[in-house]
Amino acid sequence: MATKRILMLLGVFTMLTSSLFAQETTGSYDWRDSSLIPSRRLGQHNEFLNNQYNFPAKPRNQWEVGLKVGTFNIIGDVPSQFPTPGFGLHVRKSLGYVFSLRAEYIYGMARGVSWKARTAGLADHWLDAGYTGGANYVFDNYKSTVQDLSIQGVFTMNNLRFHKGKTGFVVYGLAGIGGTVYDTKVNVRTDANAPYNFNSITTHNVYKDRRQTIKDVKNLLDAGSYSTEAENEGTARSKLFGKTLRFSRTVGAGVAIKLSDKLNLALEDRVTMIGDDLLDGVRWQNTGTPATGRSLTPSYDIYNYLSLGLNINIGNKTKSVQPLWWLNPLDYAYSELNSPKHMKIPKPVLDDADGDGVPDQFDMEPNTPAGAAVDTHGVSRDTDGDGVPDYKDKELITPTVCQPVDADGVGKCPCPDESCFEGFVAKKGSDCGIGDLPSISFNAKVFKLSKDAEAVLANVAERLRQNPNCKIVVTSYTCEPSKSSQQLSWDRVNIVINYLIEKQGISPDRLIFKYGEIGGDCNTVDLRAADTSDEGPNTVPAPHPNLRRRG
Repeated sequence: MATKRILMLLGVFTMLTSSLFAQETTGSYDWRDSSLIPSRRLGQHNEFLNNQYNFPAKPRNQWEVGLKVGTFNIIGDVPSQFPTPGFGLHVRKSLGYVFSLRAEYIYGMARGVSWKARTAGLADHWLDAGYTGGANYVFDNYKSTVQDLSIQGVFTMNNLRFHKGKTGFVVYGLAGIGGTVYDTKVNVRTDANAPYNFNSITTHNVYKDRRQTIKDVKNLLDAGSYSTEAENEGTARSKLFGKTLRFSRTVGAGVAIKLSDKLNLALEDRVTMIGDDLLDGVRWQNTGTPATGRSLTPSYDIYNYLSLGLNINIGNKTKSVQPLWWLNPLDYAYSELNSPKHMKIPKPVLDDADGDGVPDQFDMEPNTPAGAAVDTHGVSRDTDGDGVPDYKDKELITPTVCQPVDADGVGKCPCPDESCFEGFVAKKGSDCGIGDLPSISFNAKVFKLSKDAEAVLANVAERLRQNPNCKIVVTSYTCEPSKSSQQLSWDRVNIVINYLIEKQGISPDRLIFKYGEIGGDCNTVDLRAADTSDEGPNTVPAPHPNLRRRG
């Protein structure tokens, strides 16, 4: 009989979980929502939100109400028929994510017929009906109704999950205490109140033929009814409404499969012990002392209830979460680790050994002296491109024609007179005291101003503002007599003049536009103070506008 129950349990479990076993369901809630927190825990909730307490407050959660049907059987001296019906209902409330309390009522009806012919140790109901045993043997039988009211602790076994948010089922175990009321009747006489002739039944001791014995006994008992009170020790036992009352202890296990956030289906098996050997109306087994047939060791009956139930979560879903056994308490911690919304994360501190403002992992010059200006890569700036960093350069802007420079960044022009600086310094007779001006370098075939070039032009603009009587000539060169080279030369002069006018606010009439010159560096725009004889426009039409390029 136990094998049948196990096979049935496995079969139903396989059928129900085939489509739901691997499904992940919503098993979390918004821990910031204070409407889910009971008033008595709002203090903890506020401390948690303000990072004054490490643990979030436990949310208000729903109740569960369940209805179930199944098979109810007594395991005792008389083999139980299978299946016989049982019904139940329960109310369950979570006290934590693992432990919950459940109050449950069970109503079960059990029947049984023995395949053993009893010849001795007859119960009182057989003796009172005139049976004597011996050659006139009998077959024990019963029909019992059992009512059970208990309170149980339920332990959820798999809602703490480390590698998955939540699955669609929970496995649980239970244990509890309660009270059991039972009433057992036996069939000892026919409807005509005559004894049965059990001697007409052939007994079969071989296991495979026992069912035939039980079938023959049941056919004989069909003529009568279960109306005789089974042995129950009369007034020696506690009674409730005239039925035997016993203290009970229950253990069990089950699996609940989630259908939705409101409904779940539960398959459960529970066993109840009441410390009583008269659930099936038989106190003694057919093995024992030869004289009395009484068992040398007492054997108490138990009953088993295998059920399938539909459970419903009740409560305001806007103010309560699902029962906590459906939630994974690690959800909050894992979500914070993955995408922090609450944790106080310290500002990262990146090592910067030379203190130049560029972290070591990006610094291409890790030992820059203190106070030296650097670019975005942590390399010391060299404004005039003479190879001497600005922090060492005693001549910050050295004209290109005066390079190379010495170790202090000071240029050495090759001529002793001013003819060497034609185009870079004012000629005699000029009233401009602006001095030498730098050149602007461009990458090949490009006319976009670099950040360094903009810094140089900003310095030029400041010198122009300090020398209001000065004009400057902006000159670029061509490397070959081609249209594209001429247009590129024009573009470079144009972007330099536009920068000085638009970004630095220099008046256009202080700038002279020259492009396409021969004899200079074709990737350089030279700036020089205008001589008194220098004249020219500050803007010139593009020679080949269709060849203009993007900077």
